[in-house]
Amino acid sequence: MSKESSKQSKFVPYVSSSKSLPELTVVALVLGILLAVVFGAANAYLGLKIGLTVSASIPAAVISMGILRGIFRRESILENNIVQTMTTAGEAIGAGAVFTLPALFLWDLDPSQAMIAFIVLTGGFLGVFMMVPLRRLLIVNEHQNLPYPEGTACAEVLKSGETGGSNAKLVFKGFIVGGLVKALGDGFMLFKTEIETQIGRFKNAVVGMDAYPALLGVGFIIGPRIAGQMIAGGLLAWIVFIPMIGFFGAGTEQALFPADKPISQLDAWGIWEGYITYIGAGAVAVAGLITMMKTLPTLFTSMRDTVRSLRENQMSGQTLERTDRDLSMKWVGLGTLAVILILAFTPMTNVGVVGAVAIAVFGFLFVAVASRIVGIVGSSSSPVSGMTIATVLIVAFIFKMMGMSGEHGMIAALTVGAVVCTALAVAGDISQDLKTGYLVGGTPWKQQLAMMIGVVASGLLVGFVLVVLHEAYGMGSKELPAPKAMLMKIIIEGMMDGNLPWDLIFLGAATAVVIEFLGLNSLVVAVGLYLPVHISMPIMIGGLVRWLIDFFSKEEKIRQARRDTGTLFASGLIAGESLIGVIIAILIAMNVPIPDSPVTENGFISLAVFLVVTGLLWWVAQKAKVNPIDQQKS
Repeated sequence: MSKESSKQSKFVPYVSSSKSLPELTVVALVLGILLAVVFGAANAYLGLKIGLTVSASIPAAVISMGILRGIFRRESILENNIVQTMTTAGEAIGAGAVFTLPALFLWDLDPSQAMIAFIVLTGGFLGVFMMVPLRRLLIVNEHQNLPYPEGTACAEVLKSGETGGSNAKLVFKGFIVGGLVKALGDGFMLFKTEIETQIGRFKNAVVGMDAYPALLGVGFIIGPRIAGQMIAGGLLAWIVFIPMIGFFGAGTEQALFPADKPISQLDAWGIWEGYITYIGAGAVAVAGLITMMKTLPTLFTSMRDTVRSLRENQMSGQTLERTDRDLSMKWVGLGTLAVILILAFTPMTNVGVVGAVAIAVFGFLFVAVASRIVGIVGSSSSPVSGMTIATVLIVAFIFKMMGMSGEHGMIAALTVGAVVCTALAVAGDISQDLKTGYLVGGTPWKQQLAMMIGVVASGLLVGFVLVVLHEAYGMGSKELPAPKAMLMKIIIEGMMDGNLPWDLIFLGAATAVVIEFLGLNSLVVAVGLYLPVHISMPIMIGGLVRWLIDFFSKEEKIRQARRDTGTLFASGLIAGESLIGVIIAILIAMNVPIPDSPVTENGFISLAVFLVVTGLLWWVAQKAKVNPIDQQKS
């Protein structure tokens, strides 16, 4: 512990703790609120449309630099950091809302905007409060072990704008490439962005890839080991479990619960949707518990040392450095307690004391797990819905045992799930933001306060967005399928009716235990198992590029220079695609005509485009001769 602490104490952020730059300014707050609202609305629509949301931190950093530096001529990197922190609140609130609350519309309950706002605001506040005591453990103590790919990439974007020169050019080149591919693929629909192929005569064995530059960039940043374990989970699902289910169910002529069609009539995607999602949910839930149990000793030690350090500093009259000051633990504790008590006794949600206690327990448990997951695979690949499913399963079971069934029990279970889901999304995003702040030299308590302001701004409007979209298209319709909320609806109804596929969930749980005994990171593998292999594949290719760079770089200085150069270009890929993705979502929300299907279904074109981007990443990183990142290192 002492060696580790000594090593970490040498880390000097881009802006040292002795410097004081404009940070939580009026201009930053106003711009952050506006971007939080825009990104929250765009991601709410996108989540209802395809079940996924777009990461907001890097696009927000790029937009912030363009506005603050280009228009207002403001030079503070810490101001930009506050803006991107607030913007991610909109993305997180949007995800927490659309993954769960549309189920209320599907039940024809027509929830009020006030009820929706109350649920997401309480979840958002809990996400921030519960992450505060974890910051030193995950961001500081685990600095060398948890890459936080999007937070690291965002820091590079901010620093490139600060230093200019070759750094900015590298990010800008990656930004153009990533944005151009996204615009041509998902905007103008010149080619399809998802490709897949059947493996010979191996029935139902499918491998595929979402040909997105951002996923390639994430893979390069997290490296081959983590990416390899993630793809292992994906391959376990798509070339082992899915073909196995298809083989043993080939002779059945009746639908086998929970699918609504016979297995003989299901393709790989049908088996994945009908069976693997439940296996993956069980695996993620148990792997998260395993991770939490393994982390508890370090967590308690870290919190003990933090409290001891605070007391020693108070007794000696010393104060913490600017870059190590969190919100007051007293106010964090009181705030958490106040939110739990309000949830327990307010008639607006009617979850009762049991529901409030469940929110407190599962909230802190999964907030800790989610904050660590995003440190490994990034916010975009964090299985928030999987952990929400685990929460809903347990809570619905408890409510049913207490006699809370029917409409009352279903609403209460969904409300608990929605609060926890929002807390997880917010905690994951602020974890990435705090990593960015740690690297650039931000003040933690100011970022935490900025996140809460962003939660309020986006939380008050997300209910309006949901109601308007429901009135325009109808939740569950072809235009607005709300896939994640539909899954929550099915699970809750299944629990209340007593017909949930527990065998599949236990199968996933047992798989996670076996993976842990094999010496692998069960949580990373479980994430790969839960997500389609199409997401893990480009991440693995990015990790492979990183491995090749390391393999062909014999000298440590050259190896580090190439890693840093590749990270800058990869950060640009993530930024470009993310920003264009949000623009496309806004255009869709504004009813701007966008093609419904790609011009060509030829997968070789998509593969060729992705391979060109992969080659560019390799070439840019490989040609580096000196370290391009102008920063002080430990």
